[in-house]
Amino acid sequence: MSTTTPHTPSDLPAAKTRLPWRLMVALFLAAIMWIGPYIGSIAVLVPAKVGLIAPDDKVSLVATIALSGALLSLISNIVFGALSDLTRSRFGRRAPMIVFGAVGSAISLVLLSGATSGTGLIVWWCVYILFLNAIIAPMVAVISDRVGEAVRGTISAVYGVGMVLGVSLSQIAGAQFVSDPDTGLLIFAAVSLLSGLLFVVVAPDSDNRDVPRAPFSAKMLLDNFSFPRHNSRDYYLALSGKFLLQAGMYAITNYQLYILTDYIGMTEAESAATITLMATIQLVTSLIFGFGSGPLSDRFQRRKPFVIASALLVAAGLFVPFIAPFAWGMVLFSVLAGVGNGTYASVDQALNIEVLPSKETAAKDLGILNMANSGGQMLGPVITSLVVAVTGGYRFVFLVAFVILIASAWLIKPIRSVR
Repeated sequence: MSTTTPHTPSDLPAAKTRLPWRLMVALFLAAIMWIGPYIGSIAVLVPAKVGLIAPDDKVSLVATIALSGALLSLISNIVFGALSDLTRSRFGRRAPMIVFGAVGSAISLVLLSGATSGTGLIVWWCVYILFLNAIIAPMVAVISDRVGEAVRGTISAVYGVGMVLGVSLSQIAGAQFVSDPDTGLLIFAAVSLLSGLLFVVVAPDSDNRDVPRAPFSAKMLLDNFSFPRHNSRDYYLALSGKFLLQAGMYAITNYQLYILTDYIGMTEAESAATITLMATIQLVTSLIFGFGSGPLSDRFQRRKPFVIASALLVAAGLFVPFIAPFAWGMVLFSVLAGVGNGTYASVDQALNIEVLPSKETAAKDLGILNMANSGGQMLGPVITSLVVAVTGGYRFVFLVAFVILIASAWLIKPIRSVR
């Protein structure tokens, strides 16, 4: 790896226009390879394994696993980001933590595949989430460290498209191992390992051993996790809208296998084929509308209509299986959800930046906004578990999620600082 003069974000010229192609390739592939095992596992393989280990408690156990992992994500992302900031090595400050996370996440998935009890699944999933965030936090920070402002949007889009592809491709891959989830988890372990190793080899960082380091302390961690207190009305409306949209979506995502088998009445093989079809549809629609919505939003200088429309589209998709508990209802849901999610992913970040209370705390405040994703992932499965426990089935989960998505759109409308 390179041992040239170390650089910091302040060393980068704001007008830098040359695209760092090696970094683009590394971010694109690494995004696919870290998020793929995560989504493919929690959305398909873990529910399948839970169904084999604890079929009578599968709904509540999946909710517990998802909740525990999402809660740890809230904490570990901040901790590993801070540790990466403080790292000094001949390989830079990000690479050591990324490699540490890649190795640990791979080992965790191997151990998860061998779990034979609900407790084992919870423990090894939580360990996996801890290591996974050691990849995510430093990798996202690389964009800030090494990319000039003039091309930062392009690089961020490359990373975002990689994540969209990883989400969809992982569900397609996971669906092939519904009847043998342990083998699928072992394959995902290898992919997770490669995500970090490939990144640091393709886009090596510089030696930073002579860069001054602030002392690590509890106060430093708390300072990086303080919530805005002034001029933040629109900020919290955007945060709440994001939180509810994620909650509504994950109320369905983590239970799609059970919805197809227990609510729609399909066999396991039919469910696997349907999950593959739905993931393919969402991939295509998300990419098309993700690429198109951002430029349209810039052209018309409007953010709110696109974000509101995306929430309403997903809500409309959720309502279809409620009134039509058939395979085609789930397929139509995937079409509308793909369009809505693609639009949302393209424009939401622009809206987030424009509601920030202060430019001086932009990175921290954007990090808190992004935590709404983990918070929504925590709440969604809990909602599903409660609704199923009360009603005895999945039908009213769609209705509750529909209402949550409508509330998400309603929270965006009063924002004043963004058109």
